[in-house]
Amino acid sequence: MRNTVLLLMSILVTGGLMAQSSPPCNAEFSGQFDFWIGEWDVYQPNGTLAGHNSIQPLYPGCMLQEKWEGAQGSKGTSLNFYNPTDQKWEQFWVYQNGTTLHLQGGLQGKSMVMEGETVGQDGKPVMNRITWTPNGDGTVRQHWEFSKDGGASFQTAFDGLYKPKKA
Repeated sequence: MRNTVLLLMSILVTGGLMAQSSPPCNAEFSGQFDFWIGEWDVYQPNGTLAGHNSIQPLYPGCMLQEKWEGAQGSKGTSLNFYNPTDQKWEQFWVYQNGTTLHLQGGLQGKSMVMEGETVGQDGKPVMNRITWTPNGDGTVRQHWEFSKDGGASFQTAFDGLYKPKKA
């Protein structure tokens, strides 16, 4: 966990030092992930409440912070930002027990799609792919899939429908 915090801090500090040569937040990538901003109740496909998620802009158009609270008490947070060097969006997710996930990707059509690899309990690589899709009714679908066979087949890890939180 300490290493993850240090990594995130170094990214933010390095990003600040590079800001003079980096494109501003109003570049072509700006706002691509803004459809995810908001206060959300998240539901599983069967209609059961999965949890609540708060997505807030830190640097409008360039960085978002996620704060997840699961219905059963789980918690996690992520930073989502555009990396101008790689020309990709990235997510660094940290779960309450210190588990981390690093994803990279970008817009595919109207969906944000990011992928990354972790190591499974058996020591073998696991490919993760998360797709966020804005719907016409103001909801957002988040579909997290994983593959243990190098991407030949995927299984669903999480399928959530984000609905704006009622006041």
